[in-house]
Amino acid sequence: MEIDDESSSSSNNQLSNLRTLTSQYSNYLYNQISNFLPISSDSALISKIASFWRQFGRARSRRRKPCLPLPLSSKSLHTSLIMTEASRIFEVLEDILEQLFSNIHYIQKNLHYWQIKEEGSNAQKAYFMLFERGPQALISGSVELVRNFIAEDSSFQILCHNASGFIAERVTVLDSLKRMLAKFLAQVYMLIDKQGEDLMSDPQRSLPSLLVIIDGLFSDLEASIAKLHASTSQMDSSDGSSKSVLLVFNKITEREGEVPEWTEDEIRDAIASIYQNLQKLDSYLSDVVGKHRKPRKLTRYWVRYTCGAVGLSVCSLWLVRHSRLVGSPDIDNWIGEAKESTISFWTEHVEQPILSIRDELFDTFRKRHKGVMEAEEVQLTANSLHRMLLTFCEQTNGQQCPENASDQELLEIVMARYEKELLHPIKSIVGGGELPRAMLIQIQKLKLDIETAMLELDQILKANEINFAVLAALPAFIFVVILIMLLRSWIKQDKGAEGRGRIARRQRRLLIVEIEKMIMQYQSCMDLRQIEDAHCCFGLVLYTLDHLYRAVQKHAKTTGEWSCLKQDIIDLAKPQLHTTHKLTITSRMERVYDCLLPSLGK
Repeated sequence: MEIDDESSSSSNNQLSNLRTLTSQYSNYLYNQISNFLPISSDSALISKIASFWRQFGRARSRRRKPCLPLPLSSKSLHTSLIMTEASRIFEVLEDILEQLFSNIHYIQKNLHYWQIKEEGSNAQKAYFMLFERGPQALISGSVELVRNFIAEDSSFQILCHNASGFIAERVTVLDSLKRMLAKFLAQVYMLIDKQGEDLMSDPQRSLPSLLVIIDGLFSDLEASIAKLHASTSQMDSSDGSSKSVLLVFNKITEREGEVPEWTEDEIRDAIASIYQNLQKLDSYLSDVVGKHRKPRKLTRYWVRYTCGAVGLSVCSLWLVRHSRLVGSPDIDNWIGEAKESTISFWTEHVEQPILSIRDELFDTFRKRHKGVMEAEEVQLTANSLHRMLLTFCEQTNGQQCPENASDQELLEIVMARYEKELLHPIKSIVGGGELPRAMLIQIQKLKLDIETAMLELDQILKANEINFAVLAALPAFIFVVILIMLLRSWIKQDKGAEGRGRIARRQRRLLIVEIEKMIMQYQSCMDLRQIEDAHCCFGLVLYTLDHLYRAVQKHAKTTGEWSCLKQDIIDLAKPQLHTTHKLTITSRMERVYDCLLPSLGK
């Protein structure tokens, strides 16, 4: 027997005792209402009984958001606001659907965990049996593993076989319960769809028949659960666990003879019986699912928590040894060094680079005039070179050069003269030739080129000073970006299909896929005349539609798509709507509505 089952049994017993006390207190209040409240009509009776049981009749309420609406037209819903008697009985039907959706969700949450475990490898199943069921399971599993190893060589295969049987048992029980409740949900929903209009038009005549049919559906559900209970009772007794209490629903008192209308007491007792049956169903599922639920988080990760607790204890002892408690100044010294390092990092990589960027920007704008003066100095050198070229050309050619002649044209004349003088350099230097003047002109040209290059280099360096300052602040910038990303991921955690991220969008689209699959399976069962399986498939369609209804409501209202999307979801829940039309609706939903479109991010 695993530790999680023992804790589950104790918690389930406490929960059962709490429900018993709640039921006794509810019955007491119910009797007080029966004896002292003046009830003059059927509508007032139904109103008071429904209001009372909505507050006290349910032992557990897991869901707070509106569930899938009843299968009624908008005209009928508008009329029901006026017809008080029918609207109050519809509150009772809404409570039935809400409780069924809640119970199926509770079963599906645990069933999904065991299905994932069932698809795992043998090593993963063996790890689960040893390390994810508590320390007592680890000890007993290790002893059994060693005992089987000594007896025979297939100890690991035996462990994997036991794990597969352990998981398969829970999958079987939970899946059977889910299918039974899905069938019951589909039958109730179809009944409301079939008799809803009659109930609106003539509630006094239609209400008794509706209550009788619902009572019969509870009887069918009781018989199905009794079969499951009989098949699992032998297994419960073999492993030593306590047997579950057999579920027995209340029955509406059979009437003798034909009476045209029900009395107020009979209607009151029938509605109270329905709510009591919902209480019994909820209590029974809590007991059965509690025995087959997934292990608690503390049980699954007890190894990690134990290692963490041991590590924390060791760290605590180490800190105590270096703290003031034992007279050691190490922690104070480390704190001082950490403070100095933090201040140094802040000064070198945050404060100084930012101040440097600010100063460089201001200096750049302040020194703009100084840069203009340097450009004027280069221009003076260029003008001097132009005059030297112009004078040289006029003296060597003996004719006036045009004023608009470019330096390149004049330089070509100088170079031609320079090449001619180089043929007899000594004669040109001694005899007063033009070679020295041509060489001085080239030196002036070289000076102009150097000054121009230095001016451009100075501008490049000034432009890069800001880049160097930004590069010095890069570590602090990266640290801030990482911190912001971590905070954003922690704040904007994706909450399943109701979130806003890519995971939520993908899960909502997977709900559409699940709806399409169950709709086609429902049609296949109807073609094969498998009515019970068809009802089960339709119930699962309703449950998935309810999940989608709650997941997209907030986002669709934000984008203004809720009215159209809500009508499409209601149409998918209509039993009489053809399968082809439903598949067309699901295809349109995936393409049109923004909250169901795939995310464009990576």
